[in-house]
Amino acid sequence: MHEGPHTSLDLTHVLYDDSSYLSFALALVTLSPILLMASYAALAVQLREYTILVMWTGQFFGELLNSIIKDAIKQERPRQHLGSGYGFPSSHSQYMAYFTAFLTLWRLVVYTALFGWTGAVAYSRYYLGYHTPLQIVWGLVIGAVLGISLYILAILIPQRAPDSVLGQIKTFILDNPVSVWFQLRDGWSIWEDGGRDGEWRRWRAEWEKRQQSRISKSD
Repeated sequence: MHEGPHTSLDLTHVLYDDSSYLSFALALVTLSPILLMASYAALAVQLREYTILVMWTGQFFGELLNSIIKDAIKQERPRQHLGSGYGFPSSHSQYMAYFTAFLTLWRLVVYTALFGWTGAVAYSRYYLGYHTPLQIVWGLVIGAVLGISLYILAILIPQRAPDSVLGQIKTFILDNPVSVWFQLRDGWSIWEDGGRDGEWRRWRAEWEKRQQSRISKSD
């Protein structure tokens, strides 16, 4: 058994007031962003969509940026016994703001409800004592700026100006032999729904064909 110093993995560890249902609910909310990483991984493997991979990459970059800023500013948390490392900016708030900003630009109406989720996660960090309001606000600002910037650079400009440097980079990412072997695609640049309707129609036609074949065999 390893006897060296131990620390808490605060990605999946949170302290809350066990006498308060609100505190318990916000503890669950503050842990919810970790679900996104599993979702990114599942979607990336299943869909192999350029936009999903860009978002996932940006999320990792945001975590690296957050760590760099924290080590540079070295601002303590409001309650130093909660969480590990410094508190400025709030990584949870930044994480959700990036996710919401990117998706809101991508699908404005459908993802408006994400603002509520982002707000709940940000408030949970304040209520549970992990961050000050200033740390949370800056986390939100940095996350939103990162999400908007990456969307413009990786999605909007290549789509509007395919012959630009950024457009050529996107073309290379999609057309190089490795990407072709992995069947990487950018369905949303071709179809508004990313090709979901066409896939469903192909599935439905094959389903009905097999059902009809089964009925015919049973007769």
